[in-house]
Amino acid sequence: MSRVEVRDLGEPEAVVSHPLGATYQVRLAQTVISRHILQPGWSWEEHAQPSVGTFSCELYHRGVVLSGRMGIRTDEGEELIIGPNQVFDLPPGHVTWVEGEDVLEMVDWAGGAGFDPQPGGEARAMATILFTDIVDSTVLAREAGDASWKRTVAMHEDVVRSVLAGFAGREIQTAGDSFLVVFDSVEGAIRCGLALVGALSAIQLPIRVGIHSGEVVMSGDHIWGLAVHAAARIVARAGAGEVLVSGITRDLTEGATGLTFESRGRHRLKGLDREHDLFAAGSSAG
Repeated sequence: MSRVEVRDLGEPEAVVSHPLGATYQVRLAQTVISRHILQPGWSWEEHAQPSVGTFSCELYHRGVVLSGRMGIRTDEGEELIIGPNQVFDLPPGHVTWVEGEDVLEMVDWAGGAGFDPQPGGEARAMATILFTDIVDSTVLAREAGDASWKRTVAMHEDVVRSVLAGFAGREIQTAGDSFLVVFDSVEGAIRCGLALVGALSAIQLPIRVGIHSGEVVMSGDHIWGLAVHAAARIVARAGAGEVLVSGITRDLTEGATGLTFESRGRHRLKGLDREHDLFAAGSSAG
């Protein structure tokens, strides 16, 4: 039987104070639910970017504004203001701010993991970051209908988690049609990516995978840094059924058997200073 989970944001598991605001967090069904209260004058660029270290926010956000107004600007230049009772679905690659003179209060059930529940507990480490993304998920959802798509997403999550268990992948964040996973093993991350593509193609669900290796900042179940930003940009360049890895990640697999890499050229990833060589990973075993 299914078990109903209930949490009370009035009794948070973690409270994070930050400049001009506070975040109240609970965990529910492997997701961090956050209630943000931000004062006039708060902006991501001024108050979050210095500690996160990326060009823009690389977390996925889905939520609702309860009061006040939130400004949004995406990396592509789209800009809008959303207000009370408006729900939002905000992909990675954006900055936000409090618009006007009213306090902004919102609830976010996709991207709350971007806040550190244990300030001062950060640790830097080398890791390999894997992002997955369902290809054309908006089109697929529209064609399938709400009920059918809900079942598909649930099946997608079950398949991904069952594959991750075999490769020691640590799930950091999921937003319905995408996963953020961290690995200690570079080879393990690539083999996991290939396995994910194969497992989901068996249920006719095309995904793409992006992988990058580098130094990240970790605290509990939270991770951030330029390596995360790069991996998010790489998955956006991948085609359906493709595991796209950075040149750094490929170089770290030297000595691994059974993996192949086909050059996809040199790319400038938005928000990063230098160009990256990208490679489509494969398996010589088929």
